[in-house]
Amino acid sequence: MSDGGERGYGPLGTVLVIIPTYNEAENIGPIVSRVRAAVPAAHVLVADDNSPDGTGKLADELAAEDDRVHVLHRKGKEGLGAAYLAGFRWGLEREFGVLVEMDADGSHQPEELPRLLTALKGADLVLGSRWVPGGRVVNWPRHREILSRGGSTYSRLMLDVPIRDVTGGYRAFRRQTLEGLGLEEVASAGYCFQVDLARRAVQKGFRVVEVPITFVEREFGDSKMSKDIVVEALWRVTTWGLSTRAAKLGIPGTGTRG
Repeated sequence: MSDGGERGYGPLGTVLVIIPTYNEAENIGPIVSRVRAAVPAAHVLVADDNSPDGTGKLADELAAEDDRVHVLHRKGKEGLGAAYLAGFRWGLEREFGVLVEMDADGSHQPEELPRLLTALKGADLVLGSRWVPGGRVVNWPRHREILSRGGSTYSRLMLDVPIRDVTGGYRAFRRQTLEGLGLEEVASAGYCFQVDLARRAVQKGFRVVEVPITFVEREFGDSKMSKDIVVEALWRVTTWGLSTRAAKLGIPGTGTRG
C-alpha cells in the first residue's frame, strides 16, 4: 500500500456512517440500531432514494427518536455511487472527521466497525476486506464468490493497485482523503464506484489499509447486483487500465478521468 510519505495522523474526529437505501424497510431499523450500539458516538446518515416500500419514512421515525440519526431524501434511484457522493457532500459540509460506507442489508457487520476505525488512526482509508487472511464470506453461492474474487483480481491487475478487495464497500475515510480524491470528477454510478475511489486513493499517494471482515449475505430484501452493473464495472475498469498504461507510455490525449 502507499504510505503517503512519513507523516503523523491526527485525531479522527466525529464519525458519520452513510447507509444508502432503496427498498430496505425490513433492514433499516436493525442496522441503525446495531451501528449505534457498536459505536455510540457515531452519527448515521440514511441516504434514501425515494424507496417505494417506505424506507425513508421509517428512517424519519428513527431520526425523530435519536438526534444522531439523520435522513437524506433523494428524488429517486440513481445508483450506489450517486447516493454515496450525496452522503459525502452532506457529511463534509457538516465537518465530520470520518465518513464510513456501509450497506443497509447487514452484510457489513457494524460490530466490526471499531476495527476499521482503529486501523484508520494510522491510515487515510481503511477497507474492510473479504479477501485478505482472516476475511471471509458467509452464505454466498459459489458463483457470487467467483464473480467477486474475479472482479477484484481483474481490477487489481488492470489498474495496478495493491488492494486485495478492490470492489468491497465497507470503508472508512478520513475527511481529508475524500477532499483529495477529486470527487467532482467521479462519474461511475454502480459498484465500480468502489473501484474508482480505491484507484484514486492509490494514485494520490494516500495510505490505504485493508482489515479482514466477515461478509454476511443479506437475509431480507433483494440484492441490487445486476448484469448492467457488472458490464459497467468491466467497461470502466478496462478503460481506466488501458488509459493508465497509455499515459505511462507517453501517448497523447490519454488520462484516467471519470
